[in-house]
Amino acid sequence: MTRMGIPRMGKGSMRMVPLLVVAAVSLAALGFAAPALAKKPTAPYENFGFCPIKVTGVNECIFAQSSSGEFKLKKTTVPITKTITLQGGIIVNESTGAETFVDAASPGETVSKTPETVPGGLLKIMAPEFFPEPLKKIFNEFINKGFTGATVSTELVGTPTISRSALISGEPDALSLPVRIHLENEFLGPSCYVGSKAHPVNIELTTGTTSPPLPNEPITGSFGEPEFPTESLLILRKNTLVNNTFSAPTSEGCGSQILFGIFTGLIDDAVNAEIELPSASGNNTAILTGTLENANAAAVIASEK
Repeated sequence: MTRMGIPRMGKGSMRMVPLLVVAAVSLAALGFAAPALAKKPTAPYENFGFCPIKVTGVNECIFAQSSSGEFKLKKTTVPITKTITLQGGIIVNESTGAETFVDAASPGETVSKTPETVPGGLLKIMAPEFFPEPLKKIFNEFINKGFTGATVSTELVGTPTISRSALISGEPDALSLPVRIHLENEFLGPSCYVGSKAHPVNIELTTGTTSPPLPNEPITGSFGEPEFPTESLLILRKNTLVNNTFSAPTSEGCGSQILFGIFTGLIDDAVNAEIELPSASGNNTAILTGTLENANAAAVIASEK
């Protein structure tokens, strides 16, 4: 029997009511929240998806990609052939003009850990110059992908500093990156680094001309070719940041535990001897060429859909 047209429910059914209500409310909330979570910047601001726009005070966004250049420690030169990405936000103090860099919304995305191939691998074995080009390429590929093949990547271990005015004027320290250099290879193991959080390799980049100690000679960067797709977006193409005054400490943690156990410390010595570490200022070089984008954070927010 029912009263006033309402079906009679047992105790089990009554217990289900709160659960059904909670489930319905949860689904409604998810349905409402999903579009908000899915919001992303749209063209021409689509590259600023990791700009930390929710951090109080962030009023500018930075996105930079270096697709060519080189990284050199003493006599070991690694060409940049895979794109390295830098992204984050900037808090500009309106009264003083001081700029504070803020890591990307996902901090691990601030500087990409891009492995670049060390030519010749650990032993720097390169094809003889008299080899025909096709044979030379096959030989080098075999060495680089074999047991002696090695890669190098830079990993951020502190907060970068940036000065857009120095970037424009060519003054020193337009962009400073505290990093450690990760050397990777089966022989070296997973924890072989040059530099650390306590003792980083500080690379202070400029678009101007450097003043290194000998034996390095001055090198010059480039502001690049500016484009203004909108009033709130600046794109610098063929932008080149350089530095050849930084120093590098000895390596640490090198040598696969599986292969060498307690003797892994000896591998540090071998790596230091091969690369000639520590390497004082005047022996090392970083050249990063690519594209740099700077957008107003409010414009990035307004573009989100």
